[in-house]
Amino acid sequence: MTSGKAAEDPRLQQLVEGIVRLAAGELDTRMKTSERRDDIDAVITGVNLLAEELDHIYSDLERRVADRTAMLGRAQAELEQMAKTDALTGLANRTLLNERIQEAILASADSGKAPAVLVLDLDSFKAINDTLGHGAGDAVLVEVAKRLRSAVRAADTVARLGGDEFAIVITEATEEEILQIAHRASEQLQDSVRVGTETVWAMASIGVCIGTPGYPAEALMRDADIAMYQAKEQGRNNVQLFHPDMLDAVRERSRITAELRSAVAGGELALRYQPVVELASGRVIGIEALLRWHHPVRGIIMPDSFIRIAEETGLILELGRWVLHEGVAQMRRWSETAPDLTDFRLHINLSAAELLRSDLLEDIRDTLDRNHVAPRRLVLEITETVLMSRGTAEEQVFSGLRDMGVGLQIDDFGTGYSSISYLRSLPADTVKVDQSLIQDMGSDPQQLKFIAAILQLISSAGLKAIVEGIETAEQAIQLQAMGCLYGQGYYYSYPLPPAKVLDQLRSLAQRR
Repeated sequence: MTSGKAAEDPRLQQLVEGIVRLAAGELDTRMKTSERRDDIDAVITGVNLLAEELDHIYSDLERRVADRTAMLGRAQAELEQMAKTDALTGLANRTLLNERIQEAILASADSGKAPAVLVLDLDSFKAINDTLGHGAGDAVLVEVAKRLRSAVRAADTVARLGGDEFAIVITEATEEEILQIAHRASEQLQDSVRVGTETVWAMASIGVCIGTPGYPAEALMRDADIAMYQAKEQGRNNVQLFHPDMLDAVRERSRITAELRSAVAGGELALRYQPVVELASGRVIGIEALLRWHHPVRGIIMPDSFIRIAEETGLILELGRWVLHEGVAQMRRWSETAPDLTDFRLHINLSAAELLRSDLLEDIRDTLDRNHVAPRRLVLEITETVLMSRGTAEEQVFSGLRDMGVGLQIDDFGTGYSSISYLRSLPADTVKVDQSLIQDMGSDPQQLKFIAAILQLISSAGLKAIVEGIETAEQAIQLQAMGCLYGQGYYYSYPLPPAKVLDQLRSLAQRR
């Protein structure tokens, strides 16, 4: 009888339905107990307690999942930020820069104002790294980044592309506003930077490309980069706006590069030789080897038209090797032909890149030995800027050259640092004074005093001076009166092909 009544109890149906809802995930399900407080009510109470516990566990799990999801989201955002940010400066990197350019191009479809790109390259950063170390270089880059940020608007993006190269994306601006930002960035970099106890400068060459509707992102970067190199060509530390003629110049450079690569193998290179004389006696004490390119179509091309391209493309190493081999071999041929006329030194220009050539010392030693030319008869001419910024590798080369007995000469003195503090520390024995210093010597008394001071500066540093560009007897007499020992220029001889050098030496000997 009791079991029949129990079977008819509505609470059992309620219990079954409640358990089904809980199993379906409705954890807020609760069942009412009766006033009987019997076994069925006890089961209902137990199921309700279990439901509350499950609801609590599930809520806690949901919270933890939400927290973990948020944490993973933040981590993902941080990773994405790191992947698009330069670690040293905190600026955008190349990846983020490209995204910003693409976004700006899409936005310009509505505004009609295409973005502009500025590319900046620091002009003397290698010297800072070489003389003060990479830690100082990093400090300078951080300061440059700070100054560039202050030069732009909030909507613009400043990026570091790598090394000492930066870029800026300017959006929604007129040409006038864009150029104002470019010049403001340049002005921000005019002030010196303090690194520890040292003061350095980090000025930049800046190229600007202003886009037009439909201008591809890669073209914006390319053309801004071309304009930046044009700024370098114009003397550095200036702003250049891209125009299509610059692209033509780049194509011309590419063509010259391709032709220059085949010039050595094709026998198109030649050396011309210009004597260096003792002013007092007219005796030839040296011969400078000057490179010429005999182009099959354009005729003779002077070094000023291709040496910088050779340096930028790495071809300078091949050219330098050829000049060394050919110049020293010619010394041997002259000595065999006229041993009485050839007690002079061969002067060869050496670029900064060649100083880092791993086999340079071995190549010089082997070339001299192969041609039976004494090391003392070779002089390597190196620009003062290269000597100033020399690092450990260059110092080792200079030391090796000194040990070998090869002479070193400072070239183009007067166009760079020209400081007695560094003159006394350089591994050189002679200094070639740039011809630009004597151009107005005959008509400007102040220039005479200036040249005399330069010569005194060189002498006080324990070095001997060679003045290049002497074109008249008056210049030679004036320089000799000021204590200059040696000179070079058209007054004595134009650069000559090898076959005419010995005759010129005989002619100069007769003038003595």
